[in-house]
Amino acid sequence: MLEFELVWQKILELEGEEFWQLRGKGFKYKVSGNSLILSTTNYSIPKSQAEAAWRKMPLKGPGQINDLVAPSYLFALLSDTRVTN
Repeated sequence: MLEFELVWQKILELEGEEFWQLRGKGFKYKVSGNSLILSTTNYSIPKSQAEAAWRKMPLKGPGQINDLVAPSYLFALLSDTRVTN
């Protein structure tokens, strides 16, 4: 499994690219400090929440990280091969 800092760097590099939630809804994000600002909702994802989700990988679905902010967005990001490869 990749170190989270490498994953976070890839997430930063992919700012503005389109990602898709499990049910097919597309979204983009922009980086603001240590947070991701989502294009389709008022939620922002702090780096700490992304790291907490990453520590639980592999996941079968976003329901396994319902304790975190924006689980469907986190799952989409962390399951995308652009981030994990």
